Amino acid sequence: MKIAFFSLLNLIFCEGLSDMAWLKFYEKSLMNCAVKCHILLYVVVLYAQPTLAQQEIKISTWNMEWLDIKGNTRFKPSLRSNADFSKMSYYFRQIDTPILAFQEVSSKAAIQRVVGENYTIYLSDRSDAKNQHLQFNDINQYTGFAVKNGLSVSDPSDFSLLGDKRRDKLRFATYIILHDRFEQPVHLLSVHLKARCSGKYKSNDNCKTLKKQGVELNRWILQREQSDQPYIISGDFNHNLAYPNDWLWEAIARNSQAHLSTRNVNADCIVRSRNKPNRTHQFRSLIDHMVVSHHFVIDNAKQDLFARDDILRYQLSDHCPLSITLSAVNSH
Repeated sequence: MKIAFFSLLNLIFCEGLSDMAWLKFYEKSLMNCAVKCHILLYVVVLYAQPTLAQQEIKISTWNMEWLDIKGNTRFKPSLRSNADFSKMSYYFRQIDTPILAFQEVSSKAAIQRVVGENYTIYLSDRSDAKNQHLQFNDINQYTGFAVKNGLSVSDPSDFSLLGDKRRDKLRFATYIILHDRFEQPVHLLSVHLKARCSGKYKSNDNCKTLKKQGVELNRWILQREQSDQPYIISGDFNHNLAYPNDWLWEAIARNSQAHLSTRNVNADCIVRSRNKPNRTHQFRSLIDHMVVSHHFVIDNAKQDLFARDDILRYQLSDHCPLSITLSAVNSH
C-alpha cells in the first residue's frame, strides 16, 4: 500500500512536472490542477483508511463451565461429548471475535477444541508446573485468552488478586498486552472473581475475599492510568456491578477513570436449569462484565445467546458469551 501511494505521488508531481517546461506550466488550465488535487486527496484518504480501521477491535468473554477434555464425575457439567464440544465451537465461530477472555478451562487442549487451531492460547500462570501447589488434583478452573493468530501479543506474569500474598488456590487474573490495532499497547486481564457474594455486602469470607480482589483490581487500574496505558478487564465478576451504587464497583473504580462498558447490557442469557435439567433458566442480572479505560468508545455490547433447543440438547455452559466492540476515542 505504501509503495503504491508514493509511486502515484511520484507519477503525478515528479514525472508530470518534468515533462513540461516551467514557462508553460502556468499556462496549464486550472482544470488540470483541480484534477490532480482531487487525485492526491483521494490517495491520501485511501492511504489513511487502514490506520483508522485498525483503531477498533472486538473483545469477547465466556465462562465455559468446567471445560475439560475428559471430565470428572464429581462435576457433571464437565462431562462433555464430542457433539457438545462441536456445538460450543459452533457458537464460538458465530461470535467471530479475534480475542476471547475465557474462564473455567482446565487445559490448553480443552479450549483449543472450542476455538480451533487459528488461535494462540494464553493459559493462566497458575497452570504452570511451578504453581502445582496452587492447583487441585482432580480438575482446575483457569482463566486465559484465545488470541487470533497474527495479532501481536506479549505475555507478562499474571497476579493472584490477593493483596496479602496468601498462597491460595483462588483463580489468577491472566494478563496479556495487545500491540496491534491501536496507537498504544492495550493491557488486558481475564478474571474470575470469588463466588457467592453477588449482591449486598455481607460480613462473611466470600464477600471479604471479593472485596480484596476488587481493591487489587483498583490498584492495577491506577497503575495503568498513572502511565496512561489503555486497559480492558474482562470476565466473570460473579457480581452485579451495574446495580446502582454497587459496593464492589465502587471498590474497583475508586479514584479512577474506569468505565463499566456492560452497564446497559441486558441479562438475556438463557441456560439449562441446575435444579430442573429438563427446563431452562434465565438470570435476572449480569455478572459477566468488561471494565475499560477512558481511551475507548463502546460501539456495541451484547450477550451472544444460545438457541433454546441447543440448551437442553447439549452441555454448553451456564454462561453466555459476552461481546463488545471498542474503538479508540481519537478515531471518532
